[in-house]
Amino acid sequence: MIDYETVSRTKSGERRRISWTTMPEGGILYAFGRDVTAERQAAAALAASRADRDRIWNTTNDLMGVAGQDFYLKSVNPAWSRLLGYDEKTLLERPFLDFVAETDRPRVLAWMAQLARGEGVAKFEDRLVHADGQTSLIAWNAEPLGDTVYVVGRNVTEQRRVEEALRQSQKMEAVGQLTGGIAHDFNNLLQGITGSLDRLESRLAQGRLSDLNRFIAGAKASANRAAALTHRLLAFSRRQPLDPKPVSANPLIASMEDLLRRTMGEQIALDLILAPDLWPTLCDPHQLENAVLNLAINGRDAMPAGGTLTIETCNCALDEGAPFWSRDMRPGDYVCVNVSDTGIGMSADTIEKAFEPFFTTKPIGQGTGLGLSMIYGFVRQSEGSTKISSELGRGTSLRLFLPRYTGELPVEDLRDAGPAELLAGDGETVLVIEDEPVVRGLIVEVLADLGFAALEATDGPSGLEILQSDRRIDLLISDVGLPGLNGRQLADAARQLRPGLKVIFMTGYAEVAASAQGFLEPGMALITKPFALSDLASKVRATFKDR
Repeated sequence: MIDYETVSRTKSGERRRISWTTMPEGGILYAFGRDVTAERQAAAALAASRADRDRIWNTTNDLMGVAGQDFYLKSVNPAWSRLLGYDEKTLLERPFLDFVAETDRPRVLAWMAQLARGEGVAKFEDRLVHADGQTSLIAWNAEPLGDTVYVVGRNVTEQRRVEEALRQSQKMEAVGQLTGGIAHDFNNLLQGITGSLDRLESRLAQGRLSDLNRFIAGAKASANRAAALTHRLLAFSRRQPLDPKPVSANPLIASMEDLLRRTMGEQIALDLILAPDLWPTLCDPHQLENAVLNLAINGRDAMPAGGTLTIETCNCALDEGAPFWSRDMRPGDYVCVNVSDTGIGMSADTIEKAFEPFFTTKPIGQGTGLGLSMIYGFVRQSEGSTKISSELGRGTSLRLFLPRYTGELPVEDLRDAGPAELLAGDGETVLVIEDEPVVRGLIVEVLADLGFAALEATDGPSGLEILQSDRRIDLLISDVGLPGLNGRQLADAARQLRPGLKVIFMTGYAEVAASAQGFLEPGMALITKPFALSDLASKVRATFKDR
């Protein structure tokens, strides 16, 4: 029997490969032929494919490997040795965890547990340690198949360095834009304050005492505008002191209807669509009011020829893949407040910049560009998110997503409290700790007008010395940021010495006071600088009434 192959040409000229088997018997040659053209072509393609895979395996800089469920590597491509400096034998003999940076190992163990459950892993990052002690950040994709895990890792160390450099560059550009805008606005406000005070000083020196209230009012108005600008900046940076409370958004928005209708004017229709079964949320109600009002004003300005402004509330259960979902949100239940208009709309470029501080499409003098950035800061600080949907010529919708509150809503006291009564002191003593002498003097003067005795200290240690004495102290008023000992540390020490001592904190900027919740204990209150002295007087009255 003889086996062989021949190449034959068909009538049409096509070449075909024939596999023959021949056997001679009794002077006759028996032959059997089979067309194996397709088989030989498939085998050639498979060989070429394997050669391509081998070429990729050997030349790629991506880390390719096969591991068992024990996470010992069974095979690795040459990129492992080129990157890490270990030979293949070492890589296969030691457990994979040995090559992982120590601080990343707990996360890698969780990743291994996920693969052991048969779940794939995508875009997982950890650092691998080189033979010389250096590290590289690797982004992994891994897929389990039976008892085997297939892994591919890409070295993203340089990519992340470039991305971080770009982020820093963008931050510096934003800081430059921010400081330029702040300087412009604050110089205008300071001019109003210093100019008014200069005229006031000049009139007093001349003995001209008539019409002084005009200059006093001008200085106060500029100072109040400066305070409002500061609060907006803190809101954007998520450092403004908030007072989060359980809030039912529907009554809050409904109570603003008259104000909103007056603000919109006659050419714009206002439509409130409030979900009847709306969940409560947890946020600062005053900031939510400001956000809705700001969005309404933006909508009005986008409809110069008139239109409709719609404010809608609804419940949303959001997780990955849901409409309006983004990765800065936690999966769960949210309350949505949607403010939409039928105005001129925004381009994609404008939407991208909308939340940047001092970015505005309004004419000079008609907007600071801090409205949307303030809203963004408030919502993110409240653990929510914002979404803009818009088309040129077809209006804009801006949605605020605030997390659902699942606790009990407090029962509001509907009694008319009436005007605050002037509380006269009855021998009570207040300790004032403030390192700014002008501020400290003003507070002491207010307390004297209210009939309270006041003790003064300029810093934490001197305040603590007074607290350690046997002098009567009924209330502590302290700045949060003090030299030597901060206000909260001082209050904790004071309550060790004098249990139940009432405390009023003052702050202009304090990381710890970014949210009053968790910072304030019972019997403590917070007032944010700059504050009206009448507001401080009200805090003091309320403190002594509560005793």
